[in-house]
Amino acid sequence: MFDGLKNMGNMFEMMKNAGALKAQMQQMQEELASKAFEADAGDGRVVARVNGKMQLEELRLDKDRLDLSNTDMLEDMIVLAVNAAQAQAATEMKTQMEKITKDLGLPPGLI
Repeated sequence: MFDGLKNMGNMFEMMKNAGALKAQMQQMQEELASKAFEADAGDGRVVARVNGKMQLEELRLDKDRLDLSNTDMLEDMIVLAVNAAQAQAATEMKTQMEKITKDLGLPPGLI
């Protein structure tokens, strides 16, 4: 009969932590937004930098080492560099989220 109440303590603890979770997540988002994540493609011919919001901030092309008439290859390198930089930002966000949930004693994957 009271089996359903066993986990109520955990539920109350999680609700109590909700305010702390919200504050820590907001702080994490602000910190990540100010970070830069950079990746290159074509051995540095194309370099992309994104912020923690995964927005492209800068794209650099080494015009001396690129064949600008080969637009297909250039487009592919741009996509690769941007995707790699965004993957770095996503990995950092996931790492920070796991740290926050662990610090608050929440189960992994809850958020």
